Amino acid sequence: MIYVDKQTPTSLFTQQEGACAEVGMTGASSRASAVTLLKHKSMKATESSQSDYHTPVLLSEVLQYMAPVKGKVLVDGTLGGGGHTEAMLSAGAHVIGIDQDEQALHHAKARLVPFEDRFTSLQGNFSDMPALLNEAGYDQVDGILVDIGVSSWQLDEADRGFSFGKDGPLDMRMDRGSGQTAADLVNYASEEELRTIFFEYGEERASRKIASRIVEHRETKLFVTTLDLADFISSIIPRGGKSHPATRIFQALRIAVNDELGVLKELLIRASSMLRPGGRLGVITFHSLEDRIVKQFFKHASQPEIDRKEWSEARPNPDYCYKLLTRRPITASDEELKINRRSRSAKLRVVEKINLQTL
Repeated sequence: MIYVDKQTPTSLFTQQEGACAEVGMTGASSRASAVTLLKHKSMKATESSQSDYHTPVLLSEVLQYMAPVKGKVLVDGTLGGGGHTEAMLSAGAHVIGIDQDEQALHHAKARLVPFEDRFTSLQGNFSDMPALLNEAGYDQVDGILVDIGVSSWQLDEADRGFSFGKDGPLDMRMDRGSGQTAADLVNYASEEELRTIFFEYGEERASRKIASRIVEHRETKLFVTTLDLADFISSIIPRGGKSHPATRIFQALRIAVNDELGVLKELLIRASSMLRPGGRLGVITFHSLEDRIVKQFFKHASQPEIDRKEWSEARPNPDYCYKLLTRRPITASDEELKINRRSRSAKLRVVEKINLQTL
């Protein structure tokens, strides 16, 4: 059975205390170098399949807030093509790259060979980051970055099943070695489960109709490929605007298959215990469901006190452990939008772990 969490609890984690330290931001030179690097990769994309693998979003902003310098240990919890990691390594930091996708790890390790003395790669889901870091001999780090989205190369690979642009198996698993596929969900989940997935994760208004028709159709023929599903949805839902009728359904299935919102919440709950005082947590999201979770969590965890109508006065917030560095989400500059269209929906939010003992 698929469980959809409809609530965001007020208290999501247990606070972690530590010694406070200020962490400075990089200046204009880092931002300029990041834009130069982004431009270079864009121009080289047609010359090399590796440059074309994945263009990192908000690169200059990531360098500004993660402030990679020699002596710092940073974690890229969604290594992907290695673009963010490469930039942080180039700035002098030691970077631990985590990804559950074996193909991504293989590519990134090959790409980052020049930095092998300061780069550590670990395979796994970022929700398991504490255990992964512990096994690798790390207790706390100076920063954690996660980019919650599907890489460009994953969308382009038909056999991954993330996109209906090309026909391929209806898979959608980030880790192809475990878990159920999108085909498993579509063909065997109950109508109620499908309806909930489509509505909660895809915000699809026609979720009831689509779920009902899918269940009816699979009685005679199972859905096997991406185009099987996409074409079927197109046959029952008229196209409106630029988006394909199956867009929200594919998003919903991907989120459900990989439990994307669940693992994001798990990371948010555990991140504070992995950060040194002054360490930063940066999260890049690409749609409103993820961004809402991060926004609410960061807001709650950065409030010294909380108040409720039934209380006579405000009370100390037991989850207070961060300073909010981004009051509003950081979005792509006009210059980046011209270079990388994928960045148009990217939002970066950042917090910094505080020292409760000095307050």
